[in-house]
Parts: sequence; C-alpha cells; structure tokens
Amino acid sequence: MTSEGQPAAAGASARSGFHALAERELPRLYRVARKLVGEEAEDAVQDTLLKAYRAYASLKDETAGPAWLTSILVNACRDRERARARRPEPVDPADVDDFSLYRKIADEDPFPYSDSLHLDFLHQFGREDVHAVLARLPALYRTPLVLVHMTGYHVKEVAHVLGVPLGTMLARLHRGRKLFERELWAYAEEHGLLREGARR
Repeated sequence: MTSEGQPAAAGASARSGFHALAERELPRLYRVARKLVGEEAEDAVQDTLLKAYRAYASLKDETAGPAWLTSILVNACRDRERARARRPEPVDPADVDDFSLYRKIADEDPFPYSDSLHLDFLHQFGREDVHAVLARLPALYRTPLVLVHMTGYHVKEVAHVLGVPLGTMLARLHRGRKLFERELWAYAEEHGLLREGARR
C-alpha cells in the first residue's frame, strides 16, 4: 500500500469504528438524555454524536468508548440546561404572587368533613406526584427549589452556583414556591385528588 493510501484507509477505519460504537450505544445514550433533559433528549444526543465524531481520534481505548460518550452527553445536557436557564420562561408575577394555596383550600373546602383540611390535601400527594408537579415548573424556578428545599443547600450557596445576586435568588425562591403551590392545586384538580375517598 502506498503512503498516500494509508491516511485514507486509517480515516475509513476510524469512521467505521465510530459508527459501530455510536450504533451500539445510541439506545442507552437516549435513555440517559431523557432523564437529564426530557424532550430535548434527541437534540442532546445529536450534539453528543457530532462532538464525539470530531474528537474520535482522541479515543485511544475502544473499551472506554461507552464512558467517553456518556461524559460528552452529560456535558451536552448541561449546556442545554444552562441555555434554558438564560431564557427565563414567561410567568405573570401578579398571577403568581396573588395565589395562596392555604386560602384556596379554605375557600374551595374540598374535604368538607375534614378536621385537618390542609393536611388532608397534602396527604393526597405521593412522591411521584410531587416530582411530577416539580417537572411542570420552569427550570429558572425549579432548580433553586430543588437545591434549597430538597438537597439542603443554603440560599447563598445556590446563588453563587447559579451566578446570580442573593436578592435575585430570594425572589426566584419566593416565586418558585408560589408557582409550586399553584401547580399543586392544578395537578390535584386534573388527577381527581379533590374528591372524597381519593385520599392515599
């Protein structure tokens, strides 16, 4: 084989190796991406495969291919989350700030024979329900709520991690809690949790 033919053969071999790796790992990459970015999973996987193809020559050990692709995927998903966080989803402040779950439950009185109305309402929600309600919130508000109230970070730490002033973070937490309350009520209405006998 001539020296001119060697680079072409090496290139063809590399392309073949990459395609075999990508085809093998594609279903797993998609499953992981669905958990990380939901409906943007397909785009995140495409980003991953494009970056991986360009950098395939740097992969020295074929057995490390799955872990290598996963690392690229995680970074691609993080990039998408950061991009979404920079695009705040529209929320009407007046609509949110005026909502009170406590007042709504008292006014609607969904369990008229209850001696602990508000607790009975909250007891309708299982762990999966809470996660489903959280998933309905814009990432701008969901992320601080999860980090502060479910992971235990201090507000100052979360403000630092997300790169926003403390006052902004406090405002997002307040609005996030109000949004969460509003979505709890909406979720309960949609899933029939406001009927007698629906208690879990």
